[in-house]
Amino acid sequence: MRKRTLGFAALLALSCPLLADDYKAGELSIKDPWSRELPVDIQGAAAYFVIQNHGSEPDRLLSVSTPRAQQAHLHYQSNDGTSGAMKMLNAVDIAAHGEVTFKPGGNHVMLTGVEKPLKAGEHFPMTLQFEKAGPLEVQVDVKQADAMTAH
Repeated sequence: MRKRTLGFAALLALSCPLLADDYKAGELSIKDPWSRELPVDIQGAAAYFVIQNHGSEPDRLLSVSTPRAQQAHLHYQSNDGTSGAMKMLNAVDIAAHGEVTFKPGGNHVMLTGVEKPLKAGEHFPMTLQFEKAGPLEVQVDVKQADAMTAH
């Protein structure tokens, strides 16, 4: 019995990296892609994540797409206390050995034309297109609105 328990514990320890919300493309890693649950009558959403560049060369996030939305755009929201204005970005640079965070009130992926409401507990695919690292599909976890305060 003890051998089985130890074997199961070892198997579980080896599988934990597979369960983490981390994805790799070349020297880039994408951590914790998430979105928030929205009311049924809203056809827009946003997605958030962190991009880390472990390489010695910069890269660029050129575009994002997902089958859950008619359009996905890179956006930036200013939190300068004046207008909270949003603007669409053509691309997002990721410096060598750098990190870019997509979070509420800053960089984010704006999803429009979301025909089926996002529900907490589900996930959906989203493809990030990088200039050098190429395409990378991630799974975006949908979280309850109150869970987003942990980010």
